[in-house]
Amino acid sequence: MSENNSIREAAIEKLKTVFDPEIPVDIYELGLVYEVKVVDEHKVYVLMTLTSPNCPVAESLPQEVKERVLEVEGVRDAEVEITFEPPWDQEMISDEAKLELGLL
Repeated sequence: MSENNSIREAAIEKLKTVFDPEIPVDIYELGLVYEVKVVDEHKVYVLMTLTSPNCPVAESLPQEVKERVLEVEGVRDAEVEITFEPPWDQEMISDEAKLELGLL
C-alpha cells in the first residue's frame, strides 16, 4: 500500500469517529463524506455534505472533521469542502448503518 493510500485510510478511520449529532452514526457510514484524497504528500482534501443545509452543526462539523484529519500521522494540512450536490438522502447510508438505525 502506498503512503498516500495509508494516509487516506487513516483519515477515513478518523472520520469514522465524527458523529452527526442528530443521528447516532458516524459521518462516513452516514454517507456524508463524498471524497477523501491526499492532494500532496502532507495534505488531505475532504468533500462532504450535511444532512440538510440548515444542519445545526453546519459551522462546527467541518472544523471537527479538519481537526480529526490533522491527527493523522504525516498530515500537516487538511481542506474540508461542503457541497450540497448531490443532496444527501438516506440511500447514501451504508448497509451497516441502516441496520443499526433499523432502516433495513
